[in-house]
Amino acid sequence: MSATISGRPVAQVGFGAMQLPGPGVFGPPRDRDAALAVLRRAIELGVNHIDTAQYYGPDVSNELIHEALHPYPDELVLVSKVGGRRDDKGGWLPAQSPAELRAGVEGNLRSLEVDQVDAVNLRLMGAHLPPGMEKPDYDAQLDEMAALRDEGKIGGIGLSTVSLDELGHALDRGVEITCVQNAFSLVSRDDEPVLELCRERGIAYVPYFPLGSAFPGQPKVTEQQPVIDVAQRLGATPAQVGLAWVLAQGDNVLVIPGTSSVAHLEENVGAGDVELADEDLEALAAVPSAPPPH
Repeated sequence: MSATISGRPVAQVGFGAMQLPGPGVFGPPRDRDAALAVLRRAIELGVNHIDTAQYYGPDVSNELIHEALHPYPDELVLVSKVGGRRDDKGGWLPAQSPAELRAGVEGNLRSLEVDQVDAVNLRLMGAHLPPGMEKPDYDAQLDEMAALRDEGKIGGIGLSTVSLDELGHALDRGVEITCVQNAFSLVSRDDEPVLELCRERGIAYVPYFPLGSAFPGQPKVTEQQPVIDVAQRLGATPAQVGLAWVLAQGDNVLVIPGTSSVAHLEENVGAGDVELADEDLEALAAVPSAPPPH
């Protein structure tokens, strides 16, 4: 355990709760008992970092985490996210004002039944704002997140979908950032400058889409021939090799692969035991990289 979030040590392989709700991260899970079993098995396997959001469901992921794990193990680090909401059809909408960020944190505190969420990511919208919506005041957002931290409602501030300039601006302002969540994988390495800044500043880097985007038609890490070849040589699965490659990018790098299957969870956690030699990393470097989808 070399990485920390809000000063708390976490294992390099955590768990992302986004896949626990129903299709499209909306509504109840197909199999509630299976979802609860995944969460409990994750703890048994040594996972001590769970990533969630109140708007996963909405309200579903947090409610499942609470039912499965409360009262929480002392070593468990819960990380959530604010900046979005859902409409009644499952559409993803921005919730970017300071008041909405505060309401999002308060909602997480209630549903998780905690006095403090260990870290909360501010999900920035960047170029993904709805037509006609004015760009939020980034400094006001940072001020509100800092206020929530100072009030003890969150342990640390994270940023998600953050550009290099935005991360640099926050750091230049003296805002302490504990983690960054951006898209990054072997098939999408455009975020390397942000990763490098996180390395330099000791910020946990927690990529989403670590195996490539789930969007149809987008490249998947597990389908790349060099990944398949290395997996066969090591007696691992292509998914484990893809996750191991991400982890090999630095001691500050964490992964939070999500699943609703215990077997898949066990495979993901096993990626932490896969060691890539220099020859493996050289072979994997041949995989082409493309920008992540928007």
